Amino acid sequence: MIDLNHAATSTRKPKQVAKAVYDAILHMGNCGRGNDKTALDTARMIYQTRKKIATLFDVPNPSHVVFTANATQSLNMAICGLLQKGDHVITTCMEHNSVLRPLYQKQKEGVEISFVPCDAKGVLAYAQLPLLLQKNTKMVICTHASNVTGNVNEIAKIGAFCKQHGLLFVVDASQTAGLLPISMQNMHIDVLCFTGHKCLMGPQGTGGLCIAEGIEIPSFYTGGTGVQSFSKTQPDMYPEHLEAGTLNGHGIAGLSAALDFIQTVGLEHIYQKEYTHMMQFYDGIKKIPQIKIYGDFDAKTRVPIVTCNIQNVPSDQVCDTLAYAYGIAVRGGVHCAPLLHEALGTDKQGAVRFSFGYFVTQQEVNTAILAMQEIVEGLT
Repeated sequence: MIDLNHAATSTRKPKQVAKAVYDAILHMGNCGRGNDKTALDTARMIYQTRKKIATLFDVPNPSHVVFTANATQSLNMAICGLLQKGDHVITTCMEHNSVLRPLYQKQKEGVEISFVPCDAKGVLAYAQLPLLLQKNTKMVICTHASNVTGNVNEIAKIGAFCKQHGLLFVVDASQTAGLLPISMQNMHIDVLCFTGHKCLMGPQGTGGLCIAEGIEIPSFYTGGTGVQSFSKTQPDMYPEHLEAGTLNGHGIAGLSAALDFIQTVGLEHIYQKEYTHMMQFYDGIKKIPQIKIYGDFDAKTRVPIVTCNIQNVPSDQVCDTLAYAYGIAVRGGVHCAPLLHEALGTDKQGAVRFSFGYFVTQQEVNTAILAMQEIVEGLT
């Protein structure tokens, strides 16, 4: 199978990630639940992984790196914890359901929502931001990059706007963590939500949120932490405040190895390789008149996604043909981003998303181009 669905998950991991998970399963103890060597080694590994993430995202205090199962859980913690009845939040029409559904839940509880629209290429209308401000606006939450078009939002620009107006800024970095440089301090990000299994090339079941100093998120769930066991409430300090129960130590061990790989290879090299794959595919299909491509390919920075449709052919039908006739894995449908598909006019047809990872080869991209050409030829 040629996997071109890396925006969903990176199926091809660095070899050291698999080895780290294997070794952890054989030897890992439970962090904070014992004084034996295995428990202490696990605690050290988890803390070192926090430090690596803090360095990658410019988080001053590693204890403000909280581990979760995925970005969805992180976003729920931030949204449900920080928004209260009577608050107003600004978000965008580019958002994934991991943002939209928690917001709709809070809307039922009395939170107001405004959406920044985008143009026909899926580019955010930044000029609308100040027009949406209200006296009770508390937060701006948005994705760093669209999982549909690959368009990258100007996070530093939005962060500066939030700082100017005293707003909380929450960022969904699901498509950029491990691919694009992110500085929480320079970009004025209050909460950064990430997942470990996409661009970070770690195991599924890993993710987290990085929290700026002074931001207090209520405990999302409560339970054992290995500390303050006589307290009837969850500990006040991070990370235990948001980490109840046994962590996914095996997954975190794999994530730690993935972070080492990224640090060794370098974000810029990883980005350039994936960008080259994307542009190779884009250049190979853009002149086919029956194919419509979505997104802004004039932008200097974008994540490695090419989303398209073939005439009026349902996107799932194209995906099935690619999978079963050519052995190519892609993603069809609306990609859990309904508002953006409505804006692009693809809410009925969906769209076919090709997304490229670090271990994709030039030959695999050429195979995908040929497959699309043959599918188009088969329509005539």
